[in-house]
Amino acid sequence: MKSRRTVPSAPSEALIMALPNGRILGEVMPLLKRAGIEPEPAFTDPKSRKLRFSTSDPGLDLIRVRSFDVASFVAFGAAQIGVAGNDVLMEFDYSEIYAPLDLDIGHCRMAVATPEEEAGEEDPRSWSHIRVATKYPEITRRHFAARGVQAECIKLNGAVELAPKLGLCRHIVDLVQTGATLAANGLVEIEHIAEITSRLIVNRPALKTRPEEVGRWIDRLRDAVNGTARRSARAAAAPV
Repeated sequence: MKSRRTVPSAPSEALIMALPNGRILGEVMPLLKRAGIEPEPAFTDPKSRKLRFSTSDPGLDLIRVRSFDVASFVAFGAAQIGVAGNDVLMEFDYSEIYAPLDLDIGHCRMAVATPEEEAGEEDPRSWSHIRVATKYPEITRRHFAARGVQAECIKLNGAVELAPKLGLCRHIVDLVQTGATLAANGLVEIEHIAEITSRLIVNRPALKTRPEEVGRWIDRLRDAVNGTARRSARAAAAPV
């Protein structure tokens, strides 16, 4: 596990929650609302240049960052709590991060994919070496190393599906939600690596030094998640 020196925070300061930009932000906001967190209007204003936002609770501020950066902000203690996919947690494996709660949002899967016309040409069980394009080199290496395959990883930060088309490699490891992007680029899944959801993450030193404040938000978000689950169960059981 990676270990880093964290930034101390004064007990009188508001806690900072790091949230990821993009699709997950849209999914997490209703959950935060149910937990009693209402950000200031500038938070949802695309023209705003602010980076830190107050909320309806004076004890909590929000920041918006790239999804991969949420874990770094929390691990180093610049933010005390955050929301990150377990793909990010698996990739960076920070020892300072505690993930007490699955938020049941951001559902997708991590998979190995290859061009459709090549999918049946080789048996993955026979591989000894593979070249893979991915945003997740550490996860990819561990996945293949577990069965004795050496993975040469080409790290890309986006447009991973282009790599096989342009001859960079034959295989990719990426997140898959519906499979539409893979299909549009002539790719098919050939191996499943992990199911992915978004988690509430906490800086361990902050949990020790500010247990009541941090614990309160863990409890409130847990109640919000459980309430959502109960409503979903009731809706599924309702007669149609």
